[in-house]
Amino acid sequence: MTGECSADRSMWERGSSLSLGIMTDLLTPKIADITAAGVSLSGDLTAEELGLDDTDAALRGTAAVGLDLRAVDRTICVTGVVEGTAIRQCVRCLKDFDEPMAFSLCVVYEREVKSTGLIGKRDGAQKKISATPPVVEEEEQNDDLYYFTGDHLDLAPMLREQVILASPMHPLCVPDCLGLCARCGHDLNEGPCRCGDVPVGGPFDVLRTMKEKLRDAGRR
Repeated sequence: MTGECSADRSMWERGSSLSLGIMTDLLTPKIADITAAGVSLSGDLTAEELGLDDTDAALRGTAAVGLDLRAVDRTICVTGVVEGTAIRQCVRCLKDFDEPMAFSLCVVYEREVKSTGLIGKRDGAQKKISATPPVVEEEEQNDDLYYFTGDHLDLAPMLREQVILASPMHPLCVPDCLGLCARCGHDLNEGPCRCGDVPVGGPFDVLRTMKEKLRDAGRR
């Protein structure tokens, strides 16, 4: 399965077209339109169309999405790229900044099998017997495996997840960002603050200083 997906990615990167000329919706293509020959889809999607909110990832404008879908046995392999501009928040100075976003994806879809149960008679009464799900070893689990039901794929949840996974854990506006003064909260990228070389008692000094200022203001 992984080999098939890797092969599809190589073909996509070389610019080989798998499209059959079928016009399908980018986010909900029909299963019947996806064959072994493949289908290519592309378009621009907004954060709302991808199901993203500000807590997930913010986009500047739209994201360009190009996907190749190919039926392989009973699975559907999806490869492609996503490009756009993400709005990040620097973990040091807390300012928002724009960052180019570009990543490739390679995922596999399988049809979700729902157990309908077996109806049999036992002791004069009908009893529903539920199938026991197979035990999957931890090493066999595939993080890039998704499931579908019905006659269409729903690609939005997958694309949303891939965008989130592509986001850096600790975004920085610049590699050498100086961050905020731990005492007064001044942005050190704009110059030194008045605290100078006064030792800082702890990471909560900024909150303590603000609390003292509010208390003093209340007494006036």
